[in-house]
Amino acid sequence: MGEHYFSAAPSSPEQLRRIRVALDGRDVEITTARGVFSPDRIDKGTEVLLANSPDAPAGGDFLDLGCGWGSISLTLAMQAPHARVWALDVNERALDLVRRNAADLGLENVHAVTADEIPDDVVFRTIRSNPPIRVGKAALHELLETWIPRLDRHSDGYFVVQRNLGSDSLHRWLDQTFDDGFSTRRHATAKGFRVLKVRHHGDPPTGPIPTD
Repeated sequence: MGEHYFSAAPSSPEQLRRIRVALDGRDVEITTARGVFSPDRIDKGTEVLLANSPDAPAGGDFLDLGCGWGSISLTLAMQAPHARVWALDVNERALDLVRRNAADLGLENVHAVTADEIPDDVVFRTIRSNPPIRVGKAALHELLETWIPRLDRHSDGYFVVQRNLGSDSLHRWLDQTFDDGFSTRRHATAKGFRVLKVRHHGDPPTGPIPTD
């Protein structure tokens, strides 16, 4: 199997490049490279996620799960300059790019890290993710089972998944796996993608689950 963007240390030449993208309504220039996810643009799924999820809470700890070069992390950091944004990836090249891009944009609240660098006592006011579906179902489920339980009480996670890559089956799995104090609903559908909203109610919800 060839090298993937979820390799920890890509062996392909880095080939840094500068591209212009729109983040949180700003036209900015960022750096990308080979060996990371969607190096030429903001991919369609992430665009759908950013367009169909609410602005970040005013503060707290946020998680961008599978951050790539940082489109979600940088957006969250712009929206909530007093928050602490954890940009999480296994790909060291991607993490280097997030650090570079955050520094170029003057965003001092972004922390690009691997999983073992996030303190065990940190809980998240929000999680935003275009999760790495192509790692395989078992690895994806393990990833979500690790991080979704760390949503703070009364907080939400938003996950974008392409319909033909299993968004509806993932929705069912989330419902079955996180059934104690959590709920999952389809938040938005656009351009062949679903945005799934996972809410941590804190206690098992009683009565109708709010639609928003």
